[in-house]
Amino acid sequence: MIDFADDEQPLLPAPPRTVRDTGLEPAMLAELAGKALLGAGKCHLSVLTSRLRLSINVLREVLDGLQGEQLVEVAWRGDSDIDVQYQLTGIGRQRAAEWLDRAPYVGAAPVPLDAWRAQLQRQALQLPPVLASDVASVFADDCLPPRIHELVGAAMHAGRAVCLYGPSGSGKTTLARKLGRLLQGAVAVPHAVAVGSAIIQLYDPAVHLAPPPLPGRPASARNGDMRWLLCQRPVVQLGAELEGAMLDLRHDAAGGCFLAPPQLKACHGLLIIDDLGRQRLPATTLLNRLAQLLDSGTDRLALPGGHAFSVPCQATLAFATNLAPQTLLDGAALRRIGYKVALGPLPEASYRSLLRQQCRARGIDADEAALAYLVGELHQGSGQPLLASLPREIVARVAEFAGYAGTVPNLNPATLDQAWSSMFADGAV
Repeated sequence: MIDFADDEQPLLPAPPRTVRDTGLEPAMLAELAGKALLGAGKCHLSVLTSRLRLSINVLREVLDGLQGEQLVEVAWRGDSDIDVQYQLTGIGRQRAAEWLDRAPYVGAAPVPLDAWRAQLQRQALQLPPVLASDVASVFADDCLPPRIHELVGAAMHAGRAVCLYGPSGSGKTTLARKLGRLLQGAVAVPHAVAVGSAIIQLYDPAVHLAPPPLPGRPASARNGDMRWLLCQRPVVQLGAELEGAMLDLRHDAAGGCFLAPPQLKACHGLLIIDDLGRQRLPATTLLNRLAQLLDSGTDRLALPGGHAFSVPCQATLAFATNLAPQTLLDGAALRRIGYKVALGPLPEASYRSLLRQQCRARGIDADEAALAYLVGELHQGSGQPLLASLPREIVARVAEFAGYAGTVPNLNPATLDQAWSSMFADGAV
């Protein structure tokens, strides 16, 4: 059973008290404990608990069973019941070596596939929706037109896919990353999932970040099944490196497990596919692979031998491309992407505001005459549109040239000309 705090942030599932409560076969737990002891030699009960992410009660039941088979023995015992060290017997070392050779995975005990499915479904009902107030807070200083905020806000509220398209430098990737900040609440993520005898490693420390402390609630209040971690809603970003095989389970021979594809790591979060159309597989093929996720919020995967299974995979998808969507995707694929959002040059007032923000961030005086020169002379004179990415680049280069020269950075026609000439290839040699 899942408990929830007063603010409806999900806590971890309750810790299992018995081997049966884990939902795993006793043989799997015995092998995990034996392999952990094989690598550790003498090992304290508390250390084994941490490595296998199992409660002391469960681990004791597992170790008692191994003792009964004369595979494990007590190496040292202290004054308390939990102050005890275990080690493998000679027969136990031989058996554990066979287990390790057959299945090299050594790590956290997994959760059963059905338990993960059930948790995903429960979380889907508990997570707060994106509201207009969230959009106003997250995008307060981005200077984008209100229509952009309304479109992406509605898409995120509905959990529907969004395609951000426009010229390079129009702020598509930056906007896509900001969408992740709209996702409130926390989710329970398992270290690993068991599908039959196969183990899928799901937790990724680069993706699954710890949530901020709950107000008025100590960290100890989050205690639960140690096979799960409480995480921020994940954001996973893929780019031109994406290949079709990356969306399937990948076997890690050294680790003895399968690695979860990015769409599973992004469950109840955001999956960003940047540079759509630059991947090795055609955009329509990619959308067809993700069709089930887009249509029903599920994904179907297969293990070697043909065993296939489905999981709820309610990740919101955000695509970004500088190509026209209708040239990349057929009609069916376009319909699967609920919202199409065009980004282009900023209005002059928004561009100036964004430039002032960048100047304030670097402690540079935003001289209005210099801003007028940038817009009226450099942009209009070259035909370079007022793109959202340019203020940061221009101000950064003004600061870099000043730092190199040992002077105080200053925005004026000379420093702007210097920064401008370093950014654009005009064909001069």
